[in-house]
Amino acid sequence: MKHRPFGSVTLQLFSLCVLGGFPACQFADSSGLKASASDEPVSAAAAETKQTELASDEAQKQGSATVDSLEYAKLVSELAERDTTGRWPVIDQPVPYTGAILPYKRIVAFYGNLYSARMGILGEFPPNEVLAKLDDEVAAWNAADTAIEAIPALHYIAVTAQGSAGRDGKYRLRMPFSQIDSVLRIAKKRDALVFLDIQVGFSELQAELPRLDTFLCMPQVHLGIDPEFSMKDDLPPGKRVGHFTAADINFAVQHLAKLVREKGLPPKVLVVHRFTQGMIKDFRQIALDPAVQIVINMDGWGAPALKRNTYQSYVFREPVQFTGFKFFYKNDLIPSPHRMMTIEEVNGLVPKPVYIQYQ
Repeated sequence: MKHRPFGSVTLQLFSLCVLGGFPACQFADSSGLKASASDEPVSAAAAETKQTELASDEAQKQGSATVDSLEYAKLVSELAERDTTGRWPVIDQPVPYTGAILPYKRIVAFYGNLYSARMGILGEFPPNEVLAKLDDEVAAWNAADTAIEAIPALHYIAVTAQGSAGRDGKYRLRMPFSQIDSVLRIAKKRDALVFLDIQVGFSELQAELPRLDTFLCMPQVHLGIDPEFSMKDDLPPGKRVGHFTAADINFAVQHLAKLVREKGLPPKVLVVHRFTQGMIKDFRQIALDPAVQIVINMDGWGAPALKRNTYQSYVFREPVQFTGFKFFYKNDLIPSPHRMMTIEEVNGLVPKPVYIQYQ
């Protein structure tokens, strides 16, 4: 993967959960939750995983074929056709395995947690209302850009950062597997993708990610990881913006790639959130893999000018593979001019984001 140097960066965009110790969002309430590692997936999830394993036998025998390299290169180049710096598209990236979602589709995701109406739209409304609103956003993207089909997704926070230490002192809460299964059932009504998001607190990906393998072995389930809540010093979540190193991200890539190869799955999408310079360390050392497609998702709220500058400073200038962009239905309206960016404005960014998230 080839990267080029860039100038100094001065702009910062604070995320929904940082200012003043989480005033704008609320952690999932831990009362009544079974949050231990012994919580087993419900039978529906386990049964679907078993079916996936059986269906993958033939795929493993045949090996992992890749998509057409010329078509892939053409589509990736079109996302960055207005770049004049040479940063995009990332060159020397691997051609993905057959079944890759990006850049053939644009993912439009609703984000949140079923236990909290304040963590995102996914938990703010009843499921059928959430799906109806998601239908509208997907349709709007398809109307605005006919070159790439938008498809729906639900992005569920499966491990939430906490303001208190908890029983094991890790400042994170694992959602019951039954709740993840509920998200899968909701998503199935639209054949939507599902992303499971991890906020590690004082834990680490090596402890949190393998617990979700039953779900990640399903072809429609993908992963999100949030550096903001990866606390590598003595300050709890919300007191300082955390970070992931390239080694952290590479662990997630390698773990997903292993599942893809062992189970004969289509490539996984890995979403990594970002809104400051320090949230991702050593980006040039992130190793790409044909089994995993990495999206760096611009995850900050604010006025349109600030969001554009943040995308330019931390996503465009430090290219990894693909890009994403997050809308905040409420917090984007707080600063003047009190509006969200339009679809046309976001689609005009360089490179074009192929993962769109609404909170």
